[in-house]
Amino acid sequence: MKLHIVPARTGLEWVRLGIRVFWRQPMALAALFFLTMTAMSLASLLPLVGPAVALALLPSATLAMMVAAAEATQGRFPTPALLLVAFRTGQHRLRAMLALGALYAVGFLAVMGISALVDDGQFARVYLGGAPLTREVAQAGDFQAAMWLSLTLYVPLSLLFWHAPGLVHWHGVPPVKALFFSIVACLRNFGAFTVYGLAWTGVFLGAGIVVSVVVTLLAVFGLGTGIAGGIMVGTALMLAAMFFSSVVFTFRDCFEPPEKWTAHTAAETPPAASPDAGDSNSSGPPAP
Repeated sequence: MKLHIVPARTGLEWVRLGIRVFWRQPMALAALFFLTMTAMSLASLLPLVGPAVALALLPSATLAMMVAAAEATQGRFPTPALLLVAFRTGQHRLRAMLALGALYAVGFLAVMGISALVDDGQFARVYLGGAPLTREVAQAGDFQAAMWLSLTLYVPLSLLFWHAPGLVHWHGVPPVKALFFSIVACLRNFGAFTVYGLAWTGVFLGAGIVVSVVVTLLAVFGLGTGIAGGIMVGTALMLAAMFFSSVVFTFRDCFEPPEKWTAHTAAETPPAASPDAGDSNSSGPPAP
């Protein structure tokens, strides 16, 4: 496995590719993203351990969207079965993905715990869905301080886990090493990831402006709030699916592809099975 250093302008290409691949299979990718969020929401309803289980599923959900985007890029239809791709790649990778999920849950809860030292846990309770967000709470100085502290601490956590699911799934890297390689790749390509983040911010803001104009026009013509609400939710779902679809391209350009993909199509000759490859049907990252 070799780390690639890419120019800063590559960040714009990642955004463009994420949007383009989404529109190749918009319904499939949007539906898969919706299913992943639904699964995490249902998991959060479990007594006592629900929020931790939901957090632990995020690396697997990210991997599902990465594999789905790779499938769409290579001309294949991403099916809902990809929701379980992290759990169908052999015992070794299954244990690694479970460990990765547990590490993410611990890390995120640690961020929330540190923020609780600032506002007695108010932000953590609101963020995790245990308390309503009122105007008075949102305007409180302690709440805002805890929010910004959480955001600051979450950045390195997200960098640790950005590439980790792909490294575990496609390269068979152990979880702790995957975290290390992930943050090193992000830091070594800091310029590209900065452009990537700024570009997505621009896309989200631009889409928000367009939606606001459309909603205003609908209100002028008296079409009601129901349609407006559906437009806002649908736009948010599509933007989120586009964003997660772009992650696989950041992974593809930061790392040398593995020598053998664990997946194959029915028309291809199955590759020789590796000891821990299992019976995965998942695609590798799209070729450059």
